[in-house]
Amino acid sequence: MTGRPGGPVPVRTPTSAELLRTVPLALLIGVMCAVTLVALSWLAERLQVAIWEELPGAWGLAGADGLPWWWTVGVLTVTGLLVGATVRWTPGHAGNDPATTGMVAPPLPVHALPGLALALVLGLAGGVSLGPENPIIALNVALAVWLVSRRARTAVDPARPTVLATSGTIGALFATPVAAALLITEAFAERGSDGRRVFDRLFLPLVTAGAGSVTAYAVGAPSFSVDVAAYLAPSGWDLLTAPALAIVAALLVALGASALPIVHRVVHTIGSPVLALGLGGLVLGVLGVLGGPLTLFKGLDEMQQLAETADERAWHQILALAVVKVAALVVATAAGFRGGRVFPAVFVGVALGLAATELLPAVHPAVAVAAGVMGAVIAVDRDGWIALFMAAVVVGDVQLLPLLCLTLAPLWLVARLLPEMLVPAPAAGGPEFRALARHRPTASS
Repeated sequence: MTGRPGGPVPVRTPTSAELLRTVPLALLIGVMCAVTLVALSWLAERLQVAIWEELPGAWGLAGADGLPWWWTVGVLTVTGLLVGATVRWTPGHAGNDPATTGMVAPPLPVHALPGLALALVLGLAGGVSLGPENPIIALNVALAVWLVSRRARTAVDPARPTVLATSGTIGALFATPVAAALLITEAFAERGSDGRRVFDRLFLPLVTAGAGSVTAYAVGAPSFSVDVAAYLAPSGWDLLTAPALAIVAALLVALGASALPIVHRVVHTIGSPVLALGLGGLVLGVLGVLGGPLTLFKGLDEMQQLAETADERAWHQILALAVVKVAALVVATAAGFRGGRVFPAVFVGVALGLAATELLPAVHPAVAVAAGVMGAVIAVDRDGWIALFMAAVVVGDVQLLPLLCLTLAPLWLVARLLPEMLVPAPAAGGPEFRALARHRPTASS
């Protein structure tokens, strides 16, 4: 590369010493990301146990058939009202409208983080069908930008701390840096080359993701795998069933994506976020009664329970769980509950795979579950690497990777034509929501 006028700007390759000097900050951000995730998850789990087990048990409400229907409806309605109050009255309004943002969004101001953390904990504990990934990433990105700015004692470009915090959080979420490496590699590819070697660009994100992974693993990271039969005998039949199931899963989630803008618009005709989220909680409670306890919460423990009891259910009963979960995902996102969409999508994929196995015993369970997860995740996140990674992790069998890579090709051709599960921002709605939108925190706030 040359430095003559009009020519390409030369890019200096960093030395090993320069890379080494940046490692402590990367390690610090990675550990911070894991600590934030673990602390908020622990708090939400303790509150969940109190709400759904200890209180009903102390009051004699838990019977052989589980909790009474009115408890589910009441808890989720109250959860909606509390989250709505958090969105309405806390500084920064608990961050961005989740229906308008993906997994990574521009950094929030620090004053918005307490409200976002409170809204996340309330939603996770109350049984809302969203995962922790989006809010946790938002929290950690904002903290990383603040930390780097304090260290530099001046305003900084948020791009680097955003990449590091995203890597550290994803590494902590899945207790492995692999998913972070895949996500960041795609992000770098979209931005184009800056002249550095790929691994020079990945060096710090991998360090951060590794630190987050090790920290989360040390304190007992949850498992994403489900108990299905090992994939020992590949067949040509799998080349047909895997793409078909993946596409069916993507289409089911795409139905929810098509409904999201409509539901979002209806909810946002309500002037107050307190009333809107309270109504959303009421609807989620009704869906929880229809689908049962397995369709509540983020879906990680529930998909493992479903896999353990799938033989006791008919295929249409399992399919109904997937449909209810998609509906709950749409309502929770449209109403404004703070949370991510990947975890519920994994549950939907597992349920569809198990339903297919019950309906067609010739379909291998590992193939069906992996294909279902891949299709559902790619429909909500539009990221082939994350979809492939989640499918492989859920079944925990590397022998499926060649089949999954082949499945990804036709799945992507279909998925890229489907509507994304996002609503264009800013959201139009009642006067209260419009007022909040005018004061919505941004990277420059």
